[in-house]
Amino acid sequence: MNRNDPSEPRDPSGLPVLRGPRLLVPQEAASPGRRSFVRDLALGGLVLGTIGLAGCGGSDDDEPGVAYAHGVASGDPLADRVILWTRLSTAATSAVTLRWEVATSVAFSTVVASGSTSTDVSRDWTVKVDATGLSAGTAYWYRFSVGEQRSPVGRTRTLPSDSASQVRLAVFSCANYPAGHFNVYAEAARREDLDATVHLGDYLYEYERGGYASADAATLGRLVEPATELLSLSDYRRRYAQYRGDADLQALHAAAPMIAVWDDHEFADDTWSAGAGNHDAASEGSFASRRAAAAQAWHEWLPVRSGSDPLTIYRSFDFGGLLALHMLDTRVIGRDQQLDYASYLSASGGLDATTFTTALSSTSRQLLGATQTAWLQAQLAASSATWQVLGQQVLMGRMDIPAPILFEALNPGSGVSVSAYAALAVKAQIAPATLTVAELAVLAQPAIPYNLDAWDGYPVARETVLATARALDKNLVVLAGDTHNAWASDLKDLSGHPVGVEFATSSVSSPGFEAVLPAEAPAALAAGLTELIGPLQYCDTSRRGYLLLTATASECRADWVYVSTVASHVYTAVTGQALRVLPGAAHRSIVAVA
Repeated sequence: MNRNDPSEPRDPSGLPVLRGPRLLVPQEAASPGRRSFVRDLALGGLVLGTIGLAGCGGSDDDEPGVAYAHGVASGDPLADRVILWTRLSTAATSAVTLRWEVATSVAFSTVVASGSTSTDVSRDWTVKVDATGLSAGTAYWYRFSVGEQRSPVGRTRTLPSDSASQVRLAVFSCANYPAGHFNVYAEAARREDLDATVHLGDYLYEYERGGYASADAATLGRLVEPATELLSLSDYRRRYAQYRGDADLQALHAAAPMIAVWDDHEFADDTWSAGAGNHDAASEGSFASRRAAAAQAWHEWLPVRSGSDPLTIYRSFDFGGLLALHMLDTRVIGRDQQLDYASYLSASGGLDATTFTTALSSTSRQLLGATQTAWLQAQLAASSATWQVLGQQVLMGRMDIPAPILFEALNPGSGVSVSAYAALAVKAQIAPATLTVAELAVLAQPAIPYNLDAWDGYPVARETVLATARALDKNLVVLAGDTHNAWASDLKDLSGHPVGVEFATSSVSSPGFEAVLPAEAPAALAAGLTELIGPLQYCDTSRRGYLLLTATASECRADWVYVSTVASHVYTAVTGQALRVLPGAAHRSIVAVA
C-alpha cells in the first residue's frame, strides 16, 4: 500500500488507516514452536507481523465505528501487573468505552483479568490500563473491544518473582522512519524467547520532511508526517501515529512487553534540561512548552506506567533476583548543557586544553541530576540481584581519540583520517627518525573525548556512578544506544579499577559512521578504533541491528544481531558478535564467549 495515496482511508489524525500489512516470513524455515505460535495467534485474530484492523461493523448500532490502526502494545511489566495499550481510530465526538481482557491462551478460553476504560480526543484516543492481579513469570494474551469490534491480540509476560534461571532482553535505539524500513524490529518480533524488549530512546525523530537521513524517503514511501519539524502537541502526536502505523513496529509491540525511556529526538536533537541544540527560542518559541508537548505525546503513545510528574521516567524492574534493570534519564531531567569544542579553540585553531579540561572536570556538571543520582545509589544498594543493569541513552565507556582524528570527522580537512593516523603511528614505531615536523605535531596532540554529548562530557557524574557500583561490589552492566553504532567497552574508574562493562546497541535504521566517514572501510575503521581506544573491545560502525542480552547466574552475554539492509523488506539477519562478562570482582571485564 502506498502510505501517501490520498485515496486510502484515513483516521482522524489525517494518517492512512493501514489495512492488512504484509506478512513477515522468516528467511529460514519456521521451527515447530514458531509454527504453533503463529497458528495460535491466528486463532485469536492476529498473526505476528500481520496486524490489521479489527472488524468495524458491530451488531449494536449504538456503538461507534472504531478501528485499531495502530495495533496493541504492553509494557512496564511487574510480577503481578502490566500496562496494556491501544489507540482508537474513530469518528466519535465524545468519550468511547472499551473493554479489555487478559487470558492464559490466545483462544481467550480462560480470562484471568478484565475491565473497562474510556478514552477521548483529549488523550489522542490512546488507551492505557494497568492490568493487575496477574501471576508472576507468566505469558498472557490480551485484547480490547468496543462492543463486538475487537482489537488485534497481543502477547505479554509478567516478571518472575522467585529465583529466575535466565533473563533475555532485546535492546533497541534510534529508529528514523525516513531512513529505512524497520527490519530490525521485524527480526526481533519473530523471537519467542524474550522476557521483554528495552528501548533506549530515539523512538522517533523530530526533523522536518527532507531532514536528517531522508535521501531515500520518497522512494521508500516513508516521507514523514507532518512535513514540518515537530513543535506542538499535534505535531508530535501525528509523528507517533505515523510510526505506530508501521507493521514491523506493531509486530514488535504485540510480541513482548516493552520497557522504554526517551532520548533527545523525542524532543529535539541534543536536548538538555533547559534547551536543545535543535531548538531556537526566537523562532520556535518556549522550549519548556515544546518539552511538555513532547513528553505528553510520549506518555500517550508508549506503554509506560506514567506518574504524576511526566518528566520523571527513571524506574527499576527486578527479574526474579537475577537481573535488576534500572532505567535512567540522562537526557532531560538533570542534564547540564553540553560543552562544545568550538568554544575552546585557541587563536591558532588548536584546542585550548587547559581551559577545556577545567570546564569538563567541573564537579558541578550534572548528567543525571542530584535527585536521580541519589535514587540510583539507593536502588543499587537495595538490590541483591546478580546483575545490575543500567538501561540508559548515551555511551558511558571512555572514548578518547587523538584530536586530529576528531577534528577531521567534525570538519573534513582540518585533521587526519583514522587510517592516516594509524599509518603515522606505525611509522613512529618502526622509523621515528623519518617523521616530519608536521607529522610529529599531529602525533603530539592529545586524545580527547569524541562525543561530549555522552558520559565523556560529564566525567565527574560518571565517576560517581562507577564509584557507587564498586563500593557496593555490584556486577555492573551498562546498556547504551544513541550513536547508531555497536560498541562493547570495559568500564574502569579513574584509578584504573575494573567496575563493569558496557554493551551498546546499533540503530534500528539511523545511519552510522559509514555515512559520516564514507572514505573509511568499516572493517578498517573498527580495527583502528579498537586499537586507539584502550577500553573499547568491539565495535561495528556500519550495520543496523539490535542487542540481545542474556543473563544467567554464571554470565551476562551480549549478542549483536544485524540485518543486511533497511532499504528493502527483503533482508537477511546474522549474529555479528557475541561477548560476555562473568560475575565477581575478579571478572568485571569483557571476555569472549566460550
